[in-house]
Amino acid sequence: MNLLVISLAGIGDTLFATPLIHELRANFPAANIDALVLWPGSKNLLEGNPHLNSVHQKNLIRAGKVESLRFLWQLRKKEYDISINSHPQSRVHYRAVARLINARVRVSHEYDNAGGWDRLLVNRTLKQDYGKHAVENNLALLEAVGARRLLPQHEYEVFLSPAELKWAEDFIARHKWSNRKLLGIHVGSGGTKNLPLRRWPIDHYLGLFKELRRSHPELGVLLFGGPEEQKDHQVIEAQTSREQVLIAQTSNLRQAAALLKYCDLFLSVDTALMHLATAMKVPKLVVIETPTWNKPIEPYSHPFTLIPNPAVAGRNLEYYRYDGAGIRGSPAELLRCMSSVTVQSVCAVLHHLL
Repeated sequence: MNLLVISLAGIGDTLFATPLIHELRANFPAANIDALVLWPGSKNLLEGNPHLNSVHQKNLIRAGKVESLRFLWQLRKKEYDISINSHPQSRVHYRAVARLINARVRVSHEYDNAGGWDRLLVNRTLKQDYGKHAVENNLALLEAVGARRLLPQHEYEVFLSPAELKWAEDFIARHKWSNRKLLGIHVGSGGTKNLPLRRWPIDHYLGLFKELRRSHPELGVLLFGGPEEQKDHQVIEAQTSREQVLIAQTSNLRQAAALLKYCDLFLSVDTALMHLATAMKVPKLVVIETPTWNKPIEPYSHPFTLIPNPAVAGRNLEYYRYDGAGIRGSPAELLRCMSSVTVQSVCAVLHHLL
């Protein structure tokens, strides 16, 4: 049997697919199981996964039509028996990719924007459930391919190498932070559509660092992120002390994952780094609520503290649904929404946890 798991949405969404991949391997131990991802970071997280035979990666957004079609045609020639579009992948383009690869059985969830085209693109569907985590939405697809749950429990899976773990150990030792309590922070968010508008303002983070410096001088802060966060990191670095705040200069997400193992707490909005901190079992997760927050993208199978957003006020699905569109609301409105979460409210939660 030849299976393909398609996970073309965000990097964190690829983590949602790892329990499904493990279950597929448990159900079909002799099968060839591949994954198709959009982002290099997604491929990076799946490297070394013993339940996969291959990971195919291509940024179909940036590649031209000819290059993308050539790439998908090569996958089509592999003659997959089954393809599964993991949750959440609401854009119709993702289902079109499944049709071009043309597995005999093409499985997907049915999203809010489903239409007549979907019957031509995929041939087995299950309505998504906003009341269940994306992992549970994915596992519900097992029945559609003649499989069932065999594992006693499920969690995000990232398989780090001894070299990557040693790199993180050396990083902490080099900066002499081995005996400090560490707070990991990701100031960024997803970069597609208008998702960057859900970031908590940088001046709020600066106010938080000032308060933590006063109340918890023993606390070290590790800033996680990549090129997208570089400008914000430079602003923070210029206005804080290196004795308190340190930028985690990681080459990839696997190094970031290894370093997260040393954090006692982690703070962010709902981002891939939040899910990576979940995978690394950071003891205390703190999440600032955004308009995109909902049950499917909570940290899975791990406790967390949510800091409510007073501007969202329970209207999350009015702001954002899985229908292929961005967050509803003007940029000014969404920026005001994120500014409504005060420094004091975040400080109060961190003081309690510390």
